Amino acid sequence: MSDRTPAISFQNVGKTYGSAHGAVRALTDVSFDIAPGEFFGLLGPNGAGKTTLISILAGLARASSGRVRVHGHDVVDDYAAARRTLGIVPQELVFDPFFSVREALRLQGGYFGVRVDKKANDDWIDELLVNLGLADKANANMRQLSGGMKRRVLVAQALVHRPPVIVLDEPTAGVDVELRQTLWQFVARLNREGHTVLLTTHYLEEAEALCGRLAMLKQGRVVALDRTSALLAGTASTMLRFKTDKPLPPSLAPHSRVTGRIAQITAHDAVEVEQVLATLRNAGVVPEDLEIGRADLEDVFLEIMQGVVQ
Repeated sequence: MSDRTPAISFQNVGKTYGSAHGAVRALTDVSFDIAPGEFFGLLGPNGAGKTTLISILAGLARASSGRVRVHGHDVVDDYAAARRTLGIVPQELVFDPFFSVREALRLQGGYFGVRVDKKANDDWIDELLVNLGLADKANANMRQLSGGMKRRVLVAQALVHRPPVIVLDEPTAGVDVELRQTLWQFVARLNREGHTVLLTTHYLEEAEALCGRLAMLKQGRVVALDRTSALLAGTASTMLRFKTDKPLPPSLAPHSRVTGRIAQITAHDAVEVEQVLATLRNAGVVPEDLEIGRADLEDVFLEIMQGVVQ
């Protein structure tokens, strides 16, 4: 295998499901590579095809067309080798209620040929438990754990066989701030040590902070693929944020995002900023706590999704 072999390679991947109403196209010609050691983000709205793509990568679903490889191993023709290179943290909380945390990790490692009688393997399990805040739960039954603790165990299970590629499918959905910080500190460390990370998340601030490169899916197609910095630089670079109790003028609605009393309006340059403020003033809208700053990844995401032709 060449040193230039991608950690993950999606080549013209398509997926079609049959239904009572005819064929449903979940993915269409998805193609991109992820280099070894990258921290890569896969973003998209619900139903965009992210989980379908991850399921094909994990061998839980089969592509209707195209090929997927992990470190050169085809996920269909060489599935055993491909799966040994992957550690996948699923969205769903799946656990065995008959084992303690340590027993569950040893059992998971056994699926990948990790011997439970080796001290080095137990040392690695201890390291996982400490770094994921599970040390005091090592001998607790899985049924006794909270939802957040169960999710920590899922992360540990994905890492117990030391996979070179880590796939995190919405790993922080519905969990507390402490777990997010603990998880990202540990995963960032593994990435610095050479592990490739593929992340799907709806928390776009996480993707902006962590991912060097991003792909965005909409309706099963790749609609953006670039470095995170390039995506941020290539769209509206200025964002006006303020509070108001009044509705925004209709002319500003297409360029705005409103959450409760907080409004955010995009502008490309100083002239547009002046025009936005004039439009607000003429409509009798007085901004409170006005801030002018750079657009973030959520702004970029919404602009790209709204700008894609249906």
